[in-house]
Formats: sequence, C-alpha cells, structure tokens
Amino acid sequence: MANLTERMVGAMKADVKTFQEIEADPNAIGQAITVIVIAGVAALIGNVFRSGIGGGIMALIMSLIGYAVWSILVVLIGTKIMPEPTTKADFNEAFRVIGFTASPGVFNVLAIIPFLGPLISFVIGIWMLVIGVIAVREVLDYSNVGRAIVVCLIAFVIYMCVVFFVLTPLLMARAVMG
Repeated sequence: MANLTERMVGAMKADVKTFQEIEADPNAIGQAITVIVIAGVAALIGNVFRSGIGGGIMALIMSLIGYAVWSILVVLIGTKIMPEPTTKADFNEAFRVIGFTASPGVFNVLAIIPFLGPLISFVIGIWMLVIGVIAVREVLDYSNVGRAIVVCLIAFVIYMCVVFFVLTPLLMARAVMG
C-alpha cells in the first residue's frame, strides 16, 4: 500500500493503478482530506496578496465543501443517470479518488510569483481537471473517457449553480454581517 506522497505523485501522473488503489482503500479517506487541505493551504499561500488571509481561509473551506458536493454529484449522475453495466460507486469511494485530484494544487504555492501567479493557477487548474476526468472514469468503472467527460460537464454545471445560487449568497451575507 502506497503512502500519501506516493499516491499524490501517482494522482498527478493520472496513474490509473493509483486511483484504483485509492478507491479500494477505505482508510484513504483521511489521506484524501489531507490532500485537499494541503492544496488549499498552498493556494492560500500562493494567493495571499490577491485574496488576503480571510479570503484564503474561506477558499479552503469552500474547497472542502466543493469536493464533497462534486463527489455527490459524480456518484448520482454516474450511477443513476449514466451508468454502464459495470458501474458501481458510492460517495466514500468517489470522495477518496476525487480528493486526490487536488494533488497538483500543492504547486499553487508558486502562484505567489508576481505577474505569473494567475497563469500558474490556471495551468494547475487544467491539470487538475484532466486528472479529474480520469479519476471519474476509474471510480465509475467506465469503459471510456467520453462518458466521464459528460458526467463531469453535467456535474460542473450543477455545481456552479449551487455555488452561484446557494454558497455565494451565504458568503456575501457573512461578509456583510461580519
């Protein structure tokens, strides 16, 4: 069984065997949360001058909530709306595997570099998206990437609606009251 660092490197490489190992290991849930937190702290450090400490902490909290919401959406869409005959997944499996897609986020600490920071964050975001599709394909036991892309697109639209219509108003209310 691989340690946290080996699994993070495997996830960054989009290694299918790493995702399968994480999916099969119920004890990897703590590691998945650790990866999300490490990536969030790296983003906080990298973007501290653009968003401040308060904004960074809120982003970290939103990241944890976001990965949970994303995992729920992927499981619901992938297993109820678009399953293949071999598809089987639950929230814990999805959260563990999808949580590791945050692994490249450790490099967001480099976003602190003046002028290059936004570009660095953008490239890391694309990297995370690509390995996210591969992770979704694996956790849903899909035979092709196309179906995983569709699940990710549908989940993304729903996720953005949740962020826009639910989470943003809550954060704005907190900011006004706080």
